[in-house]
Amino acid sequence: MILSNHVEKLIELALAEDIGTGDVTTDNLVPSGAKGQGIIVAKENLIVAGLDVAQRVFERLDTDVEFQPAYQDGGHVAIGCTVVHLTGRMAALLAGERTALNFLQRLSGIASYVHSCVAMLMDNKVRLLDTRKTTPGWRELEKQAVRAGGGTNHRMGLYDAVLIKDNHIAASGGISAAVRRIKSGVPASMRIEVETTSLEEVREALDAGAHIIMLDNMDIGQIKSAVELVDGRAKLEVSGGVTREHLTALAGTGVDFISSGALTHSARAVDLSMQIASP
Repeated sequence: MILSNHVEKLIELALAEDIGTGDVTTDNLVPSGAKGQGIIVAKENLIVAGLDVAQRVFERLDTDVEFQPAYQDGGHVAIGCTVVHLTGRMAALLAGERTALNFLQRLSGIASYVHSCVAMLMDNKVRLLDTRKTTPGWRELEKQAVRAGGGTNHRMGLYDAVLIKDNHIAASGGISAAVRRIKSGVPASMRIEVETTSLEEVREALDAGAHIIMLDNMDIGQIKSAVELVDGRAKLEVSGGVTREHLTALAGTGVDFISSGALTHSARAVDLSMQIASP
């Protein structure tokens, strides 16, 4: 298991936040060398994500811990099923419990919500995308959870893809000027996406050579008109206030992508619990 330096630092921060100078309850109840066993159990049906991170939490506290997952990220877990078996120092299991569960519950919640959304698109070729509306510091993990749920990652940040949004357009003097300037500054292999809010802007973005045109907060009628106008000459992405309830109708318009910040910012954490076996 290899985690990025960023995730390792995040785990370190999370443990320091919770344990601080020491777990005063566990330290005064459990002998330092006592071994124990535990399980992590699903208390609802879910798609699991974040297992590597949870494992690393316990390894930070006990290098000899045995973390034995019964599933892989993306696995379907039924209510009442054991997700992980744990063996290690009892003090480490108790001290790491909440931090490990916080990661697992949040990330599995995202994966579960994404899975429920993707299931509504199975009869369409449209792909469901996430956005940059992520918890600060958690983007890498939350985007991994989106993939575990069957979704597709959009750009990771401002550094790996071009997306000319409304404020860029305003600052550049229009769509045509913005696209022209971008083309002179980025590699020819980098795709250019432009946000639009009207059919006139769609036409301008298309004429300017945009590879992907985002249809922001357009109604179904406008989206269908945009699909007809573009006629396959660029990819089309629907965005803006998209929730699960909108997906079926949006997918039926013929667009290529649907992006939704709700995949990460509004997913509910799922219910998982850790149970320690009595000595």
